Amino acid sequence: SAKAAAVAKKLTKSTKSKKGTRIHTKVHFYRPQTLSLERKPKYARKSVSKESKLEHGIIKYPLTTESSMKLIEDSNTLVFIVDIKANKRQIKQAVKDLYQIECDKVNTLITPRGLKKSYVRLSKDFDALDVANRVGVI
Repeated sequence: SAKAAAVAKKLTKSTKSKKGTRIHTKVHFYRPQTLSLERKPKYARKSVSKESKLEHGIIKYPLTTESSMKLIEDSNTLVFIVDIKANKRQIKQAVKDLYQIECDKVNTLITPRGLKKSYVRLSKDFDALDVANRVGVI
């Protein structure tokens, strides 16, 4: 019968694989590519992203020294102490958001005390003296 023939065929077939030792034709061994799965972390390794850390306070406070007053009067420039990790673009945006003013350029330096000082040159449309009065520098 057909059923008996199928069983007999299965019994005569070996269950062991015929894979023996492989003949290597190359001198070098190339590691086979294995399945690489995408990572699915259970939780984020960092609780706060780098960008959002600076959001709360890029500008710490305006400087009120004699030299900064001279810059306000002569070269339409405001001087601020800013976050050490803030870059010029972030400082420019923070000044724009806080005081609603446009600035031409931002120069920065790190003081020997380890603070970052930024010189914000205002555009021709805005007067540094007015802004300084509004901020409370003068």
